[in-house]
Amino acid sequence: MTLLLKQIFALLKLINSETETDQIAWGLTLGLVLGMSPFLSLQTFLVLLCIFIFRVQMGAATLSGFFFAFVAYIFDPVFHIIGLWILRLPALQGLWTDLYNIPLVPLTKFNNTVVMGAGVVTIIVCVPGFFLFRKLLTKYRQTVVARFKQTKIWKAVEATSLYKWYYTYEQYN
Repeated sequence: MTLLLKQIFALLKLINSETETDQIAWGLTLGLVLGMSPFLSLQTFLVLLCIFIFRVQMGAATLSGFFFAFVAYIFDPVFHIIGLWILRLPALQGLWTDLYNIPLVPLTKFNNTVVMGAGVVTIIVCVPGFFLFRKLLTKYRQTVVARFKQTKIWKAVEATSLYKWYYTYEQYN
């Protein structure tokens, strides 16, 4: 339980920080892909590689991956129906056979109906998800954070020497 609370507080600190919105939004989006992918698969490896190579907020990716894993579990019956429909399309049977015979492709576990359905849904949702996450973060920072910084409680906290020390410490780290 404390690990979960620690991660939630880390996310709150992150979305209230000066970190660029796009980095956090891409982290949340790649976390969505991580959460929807099977744990030990080629997709997970590729997403983790993207997280490490590009300037993506790793904490946001980890947290959203954890959250979307639960969402994926809830939607598994829907993913099964979509995946079964796609895998049974007569026009694609030759493609699935050819893909399965390519050396690394079976590591994606695409022949599993739930994995196929989740993959298709993730591909469809990924780009709109990024723009939605970015818009929500921008809106949150403009409204909630701006209002909170105007409260008397925040101004009192900001006036303390402990806060000034912490703010100085955060600037150099």
